[in-house]
Parts: sequence; C-alpha cells; structure tokens
Amino acid sequence: MTPKILLVNPPIYDFAAYDFWLKPYGLLSVAGYLLGRVEFALFDYLDRLHPFAANQKQLKSDRWGRGRFHCEHIPSPACLQAIPRYFRRFGLPRNMFRDFLTQAGPFDFALIQTTMTYWYPGIEEVIQDIRRFQPQSEIVLGGNYVTLCSSHAEKLDADLLVQGTELEPLVELLQIEPDLTRPALWQIYDKLNVGVLKLTDGCPFNCTYCSVPKVYGKFKTRPLERSLAELDLLSRLGARNVCFYDDALLFEAEKVFIPFLNDVIKRNVNVNLHTPNALNARFITKELAELMVRAGFKTFYIGFESASSQWQKRTGSKVFSDELAQAAKHLISAGAVPTNITAYQILGHPHGDTQELESSMRFVNSLGIRGMLADFAPIPGTPDGEYCRRWVDMDEPLMHNKSVFPIILLGFDNVNRLKDIQRQLNRSLPNIQTR
Repeated sequence: MTPKILLVNPPIYDFAAYDFWLKPYGLLSVAGYLLGRVEFALFDYLDRLHPFAANQKQLKSDRWGRGRFHCEHIPSPACLQAIPRYFRRFGLPRNMFRDFLTQAGPFDFALIQTTMTYWYPGIEEVIQDIRRFQPQSEIVLGGNYVTLCSSHAEKLDADLLVQGTELEPLVELLQIEPDLTRPALWQIYDKLNVGVLKLTDGCPFNCTYCSVPKVYGKFKTRPLERSLAELDLLSRLGARNVCFYDDALLFEAEKVFIPFLNDVIKRNVNVNLHTPNALNARFITKELAELMVRAGFKTFYIGFESASSQWQKRTGSKVFSDELAQAAKHLISAGAVPTNITAYQILGHPHGDTQELESSMRFVNSLGIRGMLADFAPIPGTPDGEYCRRWVDMDEPLMHNKSVFPIILLGFDNVNRLKDIQRQLNRSLPNIQTR
C-alpha cells in the first residue's frame, strides 16, 4: 500500500518575519527524492499565494515576489518579555491546519521542516495538532533546529529526528530508497511565483559566526543536469523569481556555476535570479559579473560584515574592503542596478568593539550600493555563539533570536540609532529605477 505523507512548513513565532524568498527547500527536496512511491499532501503556513493570504491587500508581493506574512500579536515568552518589541505569530491561521488535517487525512507520516532554532514554538504547535487530529501519524523533524539543538528538539514529542543531510534514518523508517537525481517537489503547490535552487552544498570557509560547515559539511557541487532540470520545472510552473540558497555559490565557479549561466543564456530562460544568501565578493570577476547579469540576475546580496581589517581577520578573513569595492564596480559595469546591490553588515556581533560599524556603513554607501544591517544571531556550536554564553542562556533556543541579542548587547536605543543611520544612507543613494 502506498504510504501517505504530510509535509508541513510551520508558522513562525518571532518579533519580525518577512517573506524574503522563504521556501521549505529541504522538505521539498526530500519529497522530490520520493516522488512516485509516496502520496503527498502539503500544508505551508508561509505560502502567501494560498487563497486566504492572496486575498489580503497588505500581503501583496513586490516585483521580485517578496512580501509580508499574515500575523497576529501574541504574548512574549517569559524569557523575552524584557525585549521592548511586539511578539507575533506569522503564517496562516491555526484553525486552517486543523481543518486540513481532518479533511485531507489520514496520514502515515508527517515530515516537518525546521529552520531557525528560535522558531521552535511553531514546530510545537504543529506537533500538538497532528497528535490531536492525526494521532496515528509518525512525526519526523529535520533541518537546522534539529541539527544544532538536538537535545532540545528531543523534548518536542517527535518520533524521529533527522540531523544534517544524512537521510539514512528516514530511509530506514519509510523503507523507500530515494532517487537523489530528482528535483524538489515544486509541483505540489497550486500556484508558484518564487522558486529556489542550489548548485552546491556546504562552504569551504570557517567563519566564526556561521553554522553551515556543521549543518551541511564540506563544500561540494551538485550535478549540473539536475539543477538545470529543476530550473526548467520552476519555469514551467510559473515561477518568475528564482533565488539561490547556496552558501558558497561562487566558489570554484568554473565547475558548475559558469556552465549553468552559459546554459541559461543559451536557452534564454525568462526568470529573475536572486542571491539572498551572501555572495563572496572575492570571486566576483568582471567576466562573472557580466555572465550573471546576462543570465538574468537582478538582485545581488554580498557578505561584507565590516570594513575593519582587524575584525575581518578575527572572524575568518572571508572578504576585505577592496574586494567589495572591486565587486561592486564589476557588477555596475556589467549593467546591474546599483541599488539592487546590497552589502550585508552584522549588527550586534560580540566582537563589535573592533568592527567599526558606522565607518563600515559609510564605506558601503561610498560605493553607491545599499547597505543592510543583519542582526547577529548567536548560533550554538560556533565560536562566536559559544562566546555569547556570558550574556545569554544558549541552551534556550529562544535566546538565539537575531532581534534579541543586539538589544541585549548594545541597548534598544543604540540599535535603533544604527538602523536609522543605515536607512538615511540608503535614502541618500540616487533613485535609480530597477529593471
């Protein structure tokens, strides 16, 4: 008998959340591997094209497919009550999932995606409802939260935890061998305007604040043919915006990324491409910038973090100021809109005394590109995350929240002051129309 599997992308409990091309790519990828041998149903709390969300004007997408989630104010957890911000639940209403469980079941298994460690209250909610309305279902958790906080995740009443990218425990449970050549199960959505690709896994760098090496392991490329097939699938399904979830997209670009770009150009694939996960400026050459723009890349997010050479060396030496300047020059010369190029800088890093953040913000602005302050989230198991134990209880995942640690370290008023400076600097840039 064909097993029936429920896929769930949980709601988010947080101070802030925005659909910055968020899709449950890990969950959909695993489902794609099992296609043809399993019957699937999906409930994605964060699907803004769901009829309930699509009918709300305030949730309208921007030109690149991003936008707000439906949300409601809820009480802050006890450990976060000192944070002077509203706590919210983001995603479709809970009663809709309960109705779905009743109408679409029964399910043999439920696979639940986890991402941010501090979003676990949404996972708790989903598990409670499955236990109540589909008690026969075996519940499987996989993803970042499970990998980084396995001891904490064991308390959530799931039947199986799948850590990292090792699928053997799931294969053993389902007794189905996955076909790893298949693309993600994008066709499970009724409507699709945003898709995700990965050409690589892992990262060759060891930045002191990043968990990628622990979650995804050593850097490796994916088969080019599989990625091209997945892009074709996304295009056929109506996705006009495709973003890359790679953590080192440009590393060893000649192996997969450049052949991928050449094929996209050759076939004239009509999609807008985006890079929300920080690009490494060091690898953006004149030739690569031209290829990316010709292939359809519209937004470029670059990891910079700080203009302080002392801070750069202390945290991993991933990129230096002159490399960012050269990358911006190459992208603009290739035809990228300057205000569609954004340099991330960390706000609230525990070694911020050497970061020279305000000078870094002004340096980015001098290049004619946007800056974005990325709130620091202490990640357990990383050197910087473990260093943060002197300020927060790292054994409580809610304290990993990126909205929390900068306020604890710098103070609420100072965080707002720095963000105001960044907004003013971005407003000072020429108002160039995006293409």
